[in-house]
Amino acid sequence: MQADKTLTWLLIIPVILVLFSYVLYPTFRTLMESFWINGDLTLENYKQFFSPESLANLEALWNSVYISVLSVIFSALIGVPLAFIFNRFEFPGRNFFATAAMMPIVLPSLVGVMSFMFLYGESGLVTRSIQDLFGLKEAPFQLGGVSGILLVHAYTMYVYFYMTVSSAIRGMNPSLEEAATNLGASQWTVFRRVTLPLLTPALVAASLLVFMTSMASFSAPFMLAGGFRVLSLQIYFSKVNGDMAMAATQSVILSIISISFLLWMRWYQGRRDYQISEKGVSAHRREIRNPWIKWPLVTLGMIGVIVLLLPHMTLIILSLVPEGTWTYQTYPTQFSLENYILLMQDPHIWEPVRNSLLMATLATAGNFLFGILTSYVLVKRKFKGKNVLDILVMLPWSLPATVVAINLIFAFNVPTPFTFGQILVGTYWILPLAYFIRHIPLVVRSTNAALEQLDDSLEEAARNLGARWFTTFRRVILPMIMPGILAGTLLAFVTAVGEFVSSVLLYTIDNRPISIEIMNQLRMFNLGQASAYAVYQILLIAGVLYISNRFFGVKAQDSL
Repeated sequence: MQADKTLTWLLIIPVILVLFSYVLYPTFRTLMESFWINGDLTLENYKQFFSPESLANLEALWNSVYISVLSVIFSALIGVPLAFIFNRFEFPGRNFFATAAMMPIVLPSLVGVMSFMFLYGESGLVTRSIQDLFGLKEAPFQLGGVSGILLVHAYTMYVYFYMTVSSAIRGMNPSLEEAATNLGASQWTVFRRVTLPLLTPALVAASLLVFMTSMASFSAPFMLAGGFRVLSLQIYFSKVNGDMAMAATQSVILSIISISFLLWMRWYQGRRDYQISEKGVSAHRREIRNPWIKWPLVTLGMIGVIVLLLPHMTLIILSLVPEGTWTYQTYPTQFSLENYILLMQDPHIWEPVRNSLLMATLATAGNFLFGILTSYVLVKRKFKGKNVLDILVMLPWSLPATVVAINLIFAFNVPTPFTFGQILVGTYWILPLAYFIRHIPLVVRSTNAALEQLDDSLEEAARNLGARWFTTFRRVILPMIMPGILAGTLLAFVTAVGEFVSSVLLYTIDNRPISIEIMNQLRMFNLGQASAYAVYQILLIAGVLYISNRFFGVKAQDSL
């Protein structure tokens, strides 16, 4: 018993050290900076933030909240109906359409915004095509402001609703709805009183993901705002302008809002018990036989696929445009593989790709090892303070990436014992550390799900047969939970490869990743090379997700 307790604490200590050093301590430093002016503790920064004269901050705060709420609504209006259509009905092309509905997940945030600019911006391909088709003197529309941000958010974030609700529908027992129907309930009553309550956990989880992702959104406001202010962008501007005290204050306020929404949604979900008391066979899809319904549905599906794939196809087409060949022309006229050849042959052009792959690999390796250890401690070991440790583990997920970056700037712009007396800000290693911190919850969460399904008797049997703890863990536990570990690890890797928000605040010329180089190429109007980088990112992410599903049986939604 004593040996077991000693082992537990030996496993807990490194987890606590890492979380304290790189999550709690940086957060505390930012909090203190927001109260600290000229050596004195004061509320002056917060008074300045909320003062009537500070309209920019108050406007950014309000805009961030209502943009996030609208993003949840629009994403739900797209994702939930798609989940019902593809999981409740059978019609020609359903499998293909259902797969196409997942395509936005392979677009990193910056790449998604860039593709929409190429399509629907004032000089976008769709905009110019409509202008030429109808002989208009001016562009019929342009992507920007609130409508542009919401369009990008709805396209990239409806997938959260689609995946979580699809998973919930597949796990529902159809006999419950059938029983309600047999008792005389209308379809609307069945949906409202039976189906919707069973879907509530999925809807809450998706709403939480979309709201927090939208609150932390940086790429869409950064490229499309046109003077429209949001809080994540204000933090960046404060940092660039050297007003680090206000950047700290803005970071604290943004963190409070995100964490408060997380706690409120968890409280709302926990008010009632949504579990099914028995297991049943999942619902079979009903085949649509009425041709007046089936073929219009197929037609809408085809139109939807075209709309979904247009951003990807646009990036592929523009990546074939050589530098300097598309200037005054309405549409590109020359195409070649020049940008891809340069990407493979020119060391300077390849360097951002190498940096992204190396930094993502380093960060993900850390996530893999730390995630396994932390998840095992949380699920399989009993100790006081487990809930506190669990909250600390999930803290980086509730903090926007801008806040994580600001935390690291305040914490490690001076030598500390946690960095072995070195200054990390301005070095190569600050970005891998940011990626590692940001993605800790992804690996821990997916590993938790696998460990919770593992019977404790398996470990006990191995220990009773004389196996040491490490042997038992390596030979029994680890092989059985590996799919769950890989689900979070692979998602952490592809997210790190496409990371832009932390990168734009922390990168140096020596460790600039793909996302920063895409931005640099756009500033130089080299759309072809920027698109080639973007296509490379998309292919890399799609390849990792395909391999994880094909060879390990791990799907993207398993990590969410």
